[in-house]
Amino acid sequence: MNSRESVKKLPHVTTRRLLEMKEQGEKIAMLTAYDYTTARILDRAGIDVILVGDSASNVFSGHDTTLPITTEEMIYHTRAVVRGIQAESSRAMVVIDMPFMSYQLSSEEALRNAGKIMKDNECDAVKMEGGKVIAGTVKRITDVGIPVMGHLGLTPQSIYKFGSYKVRARDRKEAEELLRDAVLLEEAGAFALVLEKIPADLAAEVTRSISIPTIGIGAGRACDGQVLVINDMLGLNTEFHPRFVRRYADLDSVMHEAVSRYAEDVRKGDFPSEGESY
Repeated sequence: MNSRESVKKLPHVTTRRLLEMKEQGEKIAMLTAYDYTTARILDRAGIDVILVGDSASNVFSGHDTTLPITTEEMIYHTRAVVRGIQAESSRAMVVIDMPFMSYQLSSEEALRNAGKIMKDNECDAVKMEGGKVIAGTVKRITDVGIPVMGHLGLTPQSIYKFGSYKVRARDRKEAEELLRDAVLLEEAGAFALVLEKIPADLAAEVTRSISIPTIGIGAGRACDGQVLVINDMLGLNTEFHPRFVRRYADLDSVMHEAVSRYAEDVRKGDFPSEGESY
């Protein structure tokens, strides 16, 4: 049996499955995707969770921050991703970022937006940034049956508050606040928690302190899983060089060479050949 066949035989990843993975010490592999083709590849490769990240604002639309992307744009990307996994094994869980100002104004508006996102996309869960300030909203949403993934540490939607993308919670006061927030989010019903750019020892402490899975990005190896932006790990975003990104390919160079060769062949009249014509 080849790897593609073995993945197709695996059941769809659920919130319960992620909890089991934490309990059994199985690491969770998570990546972002924003389109049908990429989602098919990730699902085929056995990725556990696909995050339709608001990072689409950066890598897809070219904005400097995640703030400009809208709920409608996130729904558009998620529909494409869901169709992609449905075309393959439908194994991967699909989680969608709730964009900036879609959940911060009130719990009721957050619930309406989360409900719209789930109904319009057939996705599995939503993700929200923040701790104590959104715990009540997380509980309101999870109480009606919508799974919520939390996000602590560096929260990109708060970049103008932080003023930089530096590591968060280095001092003990902020670290203790983050620990309390993690517990509050679990108590509010969050099924998992992303920890972004915090010290590895703090991430390990959070992972030990809560029963739900932690997913790290720049938070060390003790987390129950890891997530990266697909464009970063494939080497498509050459201007971004954080220490936590391991590049598994250099697709910028591969694509540049392929496109250059195509343009040269067209200009020389070598493409299409007689065999490539009707």
